[in-house]
Amino acid sequence: MERFSTLVFVAGIGCFAIAFLLSMIFPWMSLYGYHGMDYQTLEQLAEKPSREFVELSQKFPESFREHYGEVSQASYAEALQRGRDVYVGQACWHCHSQYVRVVSNEHVRWGAPSSAQEYQNALNQPHLWGTRRVGPDLARAGGKKSNDWHIAHFINPKSVVPHSVMPPYPFYFDEKGVPGKDGIALITYLQWLGTVQAGIPVADRITP
Repeated sequence: MERFSTLVFVAGIGCFAIAFLLSMIFPWMSLYGYHGMDYQTLEQLAEKPSREFVELSQKFPESFREHYGEVSQASYAEALQRGRDVYVGQACWHCHSQYVRVVSNEHVRWGAPSSAQEYQNALNQPHLWGTRRVGPDLARAGGKKSNDWHIAHFINPKSVVPHSVMPPYPFYFDEKGVPGKDGIALITYLQWLGTVQAGIPVADRITP
């Protein structure tokens, strides 16, 4: 009995050690391209500023110039990274997934199922797949709503989605609805998700 207990103990330690090693090796392989897929840096993702980013600079020129200067690859990259950081910091991922699953009718609601390649970039690692959908999946959100819609939604979600349970985020905007640095960043990040700039083919972004 004692030998059996020792065997079980050693086997348990061994399984724990293997699981511990694999939990380090697999993410490391994912980050450094040992899966045959190309990895895109932030600079590559921001090579061509989006139409929505340019529109923000034109509609709110003073706020935009104050926080991001002129439209460029560098300012677009800064806004994208800051937007993702704010998104993570506000735990938006807790209620919104970013992963269209291969199950019945997912493609009808959100667009084409997600692929492994689209997560191989600086703005998708660590992944924000999520498991809950208190709010809609955002993997294909980019370009589906206007900048003005996002501003209204952040200031008062119920103004555009009457049954929304999302909390308001008016502190990212002034009393006239002009977005500050984080407001511009959040909208820029959401308008990037699932777009051509994010590496998603146009055909895969259209919801049937």
